[in-house]
Amino acid sequence: MEREKAQHAVVRLCQVLGVSPSGYWAWCKREPSARACADAGLAGQITAIHRASRGPYGVPRVHAELLAAGTRCGHKRVARLMRRAGLVGCHRRCPIHTTQRDPKAEPAPDLVQRTFSTSAPDQLWITDITYVPTGEGFRYLAVMLDVFSRRVVGWSMAEHLRTELVVGALEMAVWTR
Repeated sequence: MEREKAQHAVVRLCQVLGVSPSGYWAWCKREPSARACADAGLAGQITAIHRASRGPYGVPRVHAELLAAGTRCGHKRVARLMRRAGLVGCHRRCPIHTTQRDPKAEPAPDLVQRTFSTSAPDQLWITDITYVPTGEGFRYLAVMLDVFSRRVVGWSMAEHLRTELVVGALEMAVWTR
């Protein structure tokens, strides 16, 4: 209503919204509710805690700090007030982008035509590469599966994402089977 008051009459706006003009003017003159005042005080505490942490604290930690300080409030209320104040905590980990596809390269042909079933073991092996966060950094893991038995037939782990990683898993699979 505040935005549209300059272009339209308040009576017309009230008719469109289905409220009485006297109710609108009473609402404008009304003092903030006890809940709104409590939210304003709590928002100040939340902002202070967030600044004291220099920014990384998100909703769970801010909520824990409030409880430790003796302020009882709900987790969702803290989330709502932080969202309203534009406060966001830091994420634990940055995503690791391991694959950068060359836009000019042609994709490899699909030799199995998306058919992941066989009638006997050792007819079709599939592989995947993933990374595992450890205390010493990321380690890359290549796993080779037999489609028939869904069993791991070979695997390889390394600190790099080069061809030797997959070749090691393939050699283990050949040696095992």
